Amino acid sequence: MSEISHLIDYTNLKPDASKNDIVRLCEQSIEHNFASVCVNPINVPLASSILSGSKPKLGTVIGFPTGALSAEMKFNESIHLTNEGAMELDMVMNIAAFKQNELNLIKHEIEKVVEASNGNCVKVIIETSLLRNDEIAIASNLVAQSGADYVKTSTGFYSRGASIEDIKIIKKAVGDGFGIKASGGIKSKVYAAALITAGATRIGTSNAVDIIS
Repeated sequence: MSEISHLIDYTNLKPDASKNDIVRLCEQSIEHNFASVCVNPINVPLASSILSGSKPKLGTVIGFPTGALSAEMKFNESIHLTNEGAMELDMVMNIAAFKQNELNLIKHEIEKVVEASNGNCVKVIIETSLLRNDEIAIASNLVAQSGADYVKTSTGFYSRGASIEDIKIIKKAVGDGFGIKASGGIKSKVYAAALITAGATRIGTSNAVDIIS
């Protein structure tokens, strides 16, 4: 499975992650040629210093894990973290607003993060475990229309992570050529391969080394 290493975002978003944990995450990402690392905002400067000049990109999270920040707060967070070296922004959409059909608000906040990203990659976490199938499709379409680069399934902080069905629904909604990141609960090479077959173009996992071994 080493041939899929370039599709994997190696992740450590634990609230108690130590500096040593982040150093190891980055070093293993360089060693195994992962697409990126994904760390909490506080760890962006450290990760940036380690990854500088290497192939894996530095990713971080915006409005994580609830999405319950204003568009302006997400905009400012995105500018700050981009300036600190983040090259990929995984933003949690305002899930409560989406559930209340405030779709213009969702579109606006995505557009603000895209603006703040300065041309870097933006992935929007729609938290599929909290959505009905029809809502997954609506949210995915909205992400695709708002200038982002990926629909991402999950934060990994709720009842479940990515499912094969989620990926198929997203794929049908956004079509070919749009990024789909499966994340949350991906612990085996078999499951990672199944998600890729269903349409995922990135895999977010804290088990990356085990998956490719």
